[in-house]
Amino acid sequence: FSIHALLVVTVTLSPVTVVAQGENDVTGEDVYPPLWDLAPENLLDFPVKDNKIVINAWNYQDRLGVYKSLLNASAKYFGAFGPQNSGNILWGLPLQHGWQFRTGRLVDHSGVTSCGYENGELLCQSVRSWWSCMNYYLAIIPFLGAVEAGLFGQLPYEIEILLPEEQKDDFCYSVKDCWSRMPKLMDDWKAFFEVNNFSSFKLDDALGFMWKAHTSSIAYALPKFQDRLKYLSESEANFGVDWANGVDFIAATHFITDLPTTNNFQFFLPQRMLVEGDVLPSISDFSPEQNKVLVSLRALHKGNKLTGGLLLKLWQKAMSTEAGRKMGRKLIESLVSS
Repeated sequence: FSIHALLVVTVTLSPVTVVAQGENDVTGEDVYPPLWDLAPENLLDFPVKDNKIVINAWNYQDRLGVYKSLLNASAKYFGAFGPQNSGNILWGLPLQHGWQFRTGRLVDHSGVTSCGYENGELLCQSVRSWWSCMNYYLAIIPFLGAVEAGLFGQLPYEIEILLPEEQKDDFCYSVKDCWSRMPKLMDDWKAFFEVNNFSSFKLDDALGFMWKAHTSSIAYALPKFQDRLKYLSESEANFGVDWANGVDFIAATHFITDLPTTNNFQFFLPQRMLVEGDVLPSISDFSPEQNKVLVSLRALHKGNKLTGGLLLKLWQKAMSTEAGRKMGRKLIESLVSS
């Protein structure tokens, strides 16, 4: 297993990576997640009912609005890192979610409902979708951590997160509820949003807090949603779990998840769901890079498993200094541009 393969995986598994477009240059609407302009701009753009801001976390547009609210509320802290909030390191989350939506990963894969399909409720996110459930812990939990950290100031209303129609116990729905169920995870996200409150924080520090919270979310959610993998093809299920494993590797580099960096890597992820019959490394409608990425993901996951996690520990040790992390990111960038 080569360092080259490891770096390919590291690039690809970034949560900032978005759907493959077949070209490197992303312009116009492709820079942003689908329907970005239609998503609520801030919390007061959501419906208010009984003195509560009501958010339907199982509607793509509402979940996108949660991300947009986070980006807008935190924009003042990232002004020095790029124009028009492009340097905000929270961009990775909505861009990944947009890729999930665009590639059909948020729909009901069990076939029981029409949730997410064009002939049903297109904006519906299924509680039977592994990707949608995993993403809940990278959307609603960070959001509630930000509320608790005071990112939105003193809100005039309480916040109500609507429950899904089934599997309600797999999720939490308020700051108090989430804090009682997963205090460490909420602590990690609160710590990230608190570090940004300082006027002169270091970007590397902010990235460290963000990636710590991000990997905590995945570690908490991954065992919880094993049962959702049965609705996916074996190839897609493997890809999902490989992706989750690989995030630990990219997190160690404190990969910069801003808007331009994100879009530079967008062509590395598969542009559709994997199906039975997709055989690596020669999926005909995937680019050579996309095939290579999937092969590398598989190899990285297997290698880490076979070594009992030693591969990840070695990588984390190499990335334990700011200089090491900078080198890791440069290696990734040179790999992609080569």
